[in-house]
Amino acid sequence: MKELKGLNYEEYFSPGHRACAGCGEAIVLRHVLKAAGKNSIVVMATGCMEVVSTPYPQTAWKLPWVHGAFENVPAIASGIDAGLEAAGKRKGVNILAMGGDGASFDIGFGALSGAIERGHKFTYIATDNEAYMNTGVQRSGATFPYASTTTSPAGKKVHGKQEPKKPLPLIVAAHGVSYVATVSPSNFFDLKGKVEKALNANGVSFLHAYCVCPVGWYSKSDSAIKLSKLAVQTRVFPLYEIENGILKFNQKVDKPKPVRDYLELQGRFKHLGEEEIEKIQRYVNARYEFLLSIEGKKAFDVLY
Repeated sequence: MKELKGLNYEEYFSPGHRACAGCGEAIVLRHVLKAAGKNSIVVMATGCMEVVSTPYPQTAWKLPWVHGAFENVPAIASGIDAGLEAAGKRKGVNILAMGGDGASFDIGFGALSGAIERGHKFTYIATDNEAYMNTGVQRSGATFPYASTTTSPAGKKVHGKQEPKKPLPLIVAAHGVSYVATVSPSNFFDLKGKVEKALNANGVSFLHAYCVCPVGWYSKSDSAIKLSKLAVQTRVFPLYEIENGILKFNQKVDKPKPVRDYLELQGRFKHLGEEEIEKIQRYVNARYEFLLSIEGKKAFDVLY
């Protein structure tokens, strides 16, 4: 395997797919697969990446790839795990289950929870662009507070989505899994290391991936990496891992940039006033402070 500064030369998610210009999810998937390598099987839920990568009779995937519905990708991955085990071919094969925020935070969460409970071995990657982008930018459980979507539009009385973002990595960690982490294209080496750890973990492992969507976020098509870095620098998307029940920051931000810097680059927040921006700042601060409060502690029981 040829590498450049530790990053694999091989492309398993080939160029020429139909993703939008500047799609953060396509960038993330490309580098996840580079880290996983050729001995991998991918199961993917319905969503943007499924649509843009597999227009019949073409495919962008250079690995075995299975399409599942929104709700059943963890169940399919469980079946592949069990089938390979029964055939004596499980060793050395990486199983990657992938779903967007709709499939991960909402529709498919029950199947993911069940797979964890049963003790299957695969890595689940939640590619989070904070809305159901493929079907028209509807809000999801992952949509950021006050973001304007087609089902939480910014009006005169209600300014976008009113609910907080579901803390899915912590919910998964509370199941007792041995490895949970957040990843971002702002740091490819961090992403690579976490994919490798996840693949070597016992049972189901979980990665929450930050994925910029220029179309749904009304951001510039060349801003994916800039926004990814700002999300970390403002503490909107902290980079951490929960290994054997203990949370550790991978890039602690002691002097964060104001969340305003992040919001101003996205049209989905253009309706916000000063009071709402301040509420978001307090929300971001509170969530980060909670993570700090459990850092280094055995905060989650580990079953595997």
